[in-house]
Amino acid sequence: MSEALPVATIRTQVTVPLRFPDGYATSARVFTFKGLVDGREHLAFGLGDWAGALDRYADGGPAPLVRPHSECLTGDVFGSQRCDCGPQLREAVERIAEAGGFLLYLRQEGRGIGLYAKLDAYALQDAGLDTYEANVALGHGEDERDYSSAAQMLAALGVPGIVLLSSNPEKAIQLDRLGVTVTERVPTGVYLSPVNADYLAAKASRAARTPDLPAVR
Repeated sequence: MSEALPVATIRTQVTVPLRFPDGYATSARVFTFKGLVDGREHLAFGLGDWAGALDRYADGGPAPLVRPHSECLTGDVFGSQRCDCGPQLREAVERIAEAGGFLLYLRQEGRGIGLYAKLDAYALQDAGLDTYEANVALGHGEDERDYSSAAQMLAALGVPGIVLLSSNPEKAIQLDRLGVTVTERVPTGVYLSPVNADYLAAKASRAARTPDLPAVR
């Protein structure tokens, strides 16, 4: 049974040109919102022919491609190799621009524990804990990210169903519970480096323990 959420509305929208360090460039229709349950300044980026993707879905075609991407200042902005967030963001923008859909940029740094706590967790990881164990050692949950605002944003944009661009089955489980139809989940690439190997191994182990939703095509 779906959880009922308050109605959020679009606050404003504006077209923004995007350019990445490798030279890839596109433009996005960026949406802000009123009434999000956590009060944070989350953004939706409409990429490619997002309006056409919505029309095609309404006519019985595939759902638009959507990635909920949690903010990672160190990876997204400064190119940190301790994680794979920056490359995943870059991949997502291009793939969504090609297919038509939305990138939801969610302000929940460090698996929802915040930037300072994330850096504290890095120090514990240097001492031997994995990314989930470090969060728990700091008094947090393993992963405190919540996708209620993401579901509200999709409803405000008129997106009842999505193809979910994510390797994390927990996102599909939460969004389904929040009333978003996940018609399919497609994984992102694997961006392995000598620095993030342990981090990726921990994520893979966690994902393997999480039951996924069956794909609805």
